[in-house]
Amino acid sequence: FLTFLDLKNLSGSFTSYANKIGLANKTKSLLKTNNEVVLNFAFKDGVIKGGQSKDDETQNEIFFNEILARDEIDVLFDKKALQNFELIGESKNLQEYLKDNPNLLIKGNNLLALHSLKKLYVNKIKLIYIDPPYNTGNDSFNYNDKFNHSTWLTFMKNRLEVAREFLRDDGVIFVQCDDNEQAYLKVLMDEIFGRDNFVNSIAVKLKNIAGASGGGEDKRFKKNIEYILIYGKSYEKLEQFKSVYDSRELYSHISFCKENNISWKYTSALLNGGEKKLIATTLDGDGNEIKIFERINYDIKSIGQMIKDFKMNEKEIFYHYVNKIFRTTMPQSSIRVRVLEKLKELNLSPYLISIEYTPKSGRNKGVVYEQFYNGEKLNLFAWLKDVVEIKDKQIFKKELAGTLWDFAFAMTNLTKEGGTQFSNAKKPEALLQRIIEISTNENDIVMDFFAGSGTTLAVAHKMKRKWIGIEQMDYIETITKERLKKVIEGEQGGISKAINWQGGGNFVYAELMPLNAIYKEKIQNLNGEKELDNIYQELKTKAFLDYRVDI
Repeated sequence: FLTFLDLKNLSGSFTSYANKIGLANKTKSLLKTNNEVVLNFAFKDGVIKGGQSKDDETQNEIFFNEILARDEIDVLFDKKALQNFELIGESKNLQEYLKDNPNLLIKGNNLLALHSLKKLYVNKIKLIYIDPPYNTGNDSFNYNDKFNHSTWLTFMKNRLEVAREFLRDDGVIFVQCDDNEQAYLKVLMDEIFGRDNFVNSIAVKLKNIAGASGGGEDKRFKKNIEYILIYGKSYEKLEQFKSVYDSRELYSHISFCKENNISWKYTSALLNGGEKKLIATTLDGDGNEIKIFERINYDIKSIGQMIKDFKMNEKEIFYHYVNKIFRTTMPQSSIRVRVLEKLKELNLSPYLISIEYTPKSGRNKGVVYEQFYNGEKLNLFAWLKDVVEIKDKQIFKKELAGTLWDFAFAMTNLTKEGGTQFSNAKKPEALLQRIIEISTNENDIVMDFFAGSGTTLAVAHKMKRKWIGIEQMDYIETITKERLKKVIEGEQGGISKAINWQGGGNFVYAELMPLNAIYKEKIQNLNGEKELDNIYQELKTKAFLDYRVDI
């Protein structure tokens, strides 16, 4: 106990951790290198409620020590009642709808709400995405100025620890932040979720830097990216993410390649496949037939020759013949090897062949699939049409994305998305669409307990996922709830047109009953001192009491 007193730094708050932030071993001694390293910070052994409800509020909150204030924490984390239920959307019976994992929007402190929902949703959430306050001094995190950094880490630790319990074994959490706390948050999440369950750190480009490079923010480079830390509850059970692609208008991409001396290999077109003549059959690894055809009287031209012959410019050629343009590649495929061996066995050497077989797996599973090969070594034709997409009469080249995601384009009309004005760094629906698309399936449950303007919830709803959102700021009623009403009505902002969103569905809005609200009501309606004494006895055992006074 003397240790707690010795390290008491904030009124009413106690911690057994020194007033320093750094890596430490499990004895809490700070160190530079160790095999078992965790992040230590003042009040790490505490709980901060985080009761701010307005952006411009500043609060000096108590840290409840996990040992000295165990009773207070137990009461704080005990299930709280919800009140003021409102069913919004397609007509349904509220009581029946509540039984079937409803879409939920909850107004109230997210730490208390999470503990209240835990029993109902433990191990049920497929995806958690949060975009918490970044602790930049310009956002909504206004607590305990003297210990602002430690306060933020405690604030996040309390919420991430309980959030982990909501995830399914194959569940995943995405946490967005900037470089102000990213390094510390990574070590904290390593501790909570396990370093072995770290998946990726994504850099998200959210704006372009105009003008000269450098400067603009005192001595620093201008910021134009944020980070998303991704952890699975269990890396072993986490499913492979669906592929992610970046897109660029096709001819802009071709021009970019030329200007930067990048090889562009789609330079020929099979204008006519000619006649096919069966010359051999062989078997795949499962014993299924592969038919081999020689191609006769075919027509292959280079892009350059087509420009001359058809009196068209290069862009027109690519747009008009996109389905016929190809490049050749040398795949390490057992199918190709078997075909090559069969042709050598029969002493056949046609220049152009096609094969037909029925794959047992992959995207062409169960259908007759055709491939073209040419040359002595059987170079496979890879079609341009397979790596582009057509939208609004434009063709876009798809590039497999890595850990740098460019969403600067999506920030241009961000203020119009959802029909809501929101100054606190609203994220584009396109970003949430990508996250939800790669990590979930229809009817999976998505959670965001820093709901903000409701972007995560709006996108989840449009993509036919179930969702839970929590927000304690008062704007939940005028911004978040109203935005989700518009989604149900079929608003056409954000991703709506791209996915043909027509509206529909419903959700329940409810409010977390304030601490001790039921006792306040009882006191206001009591009859006599005896009843008051009964209420006081109940308060002492069940209510959350704070005896501090300002002097």
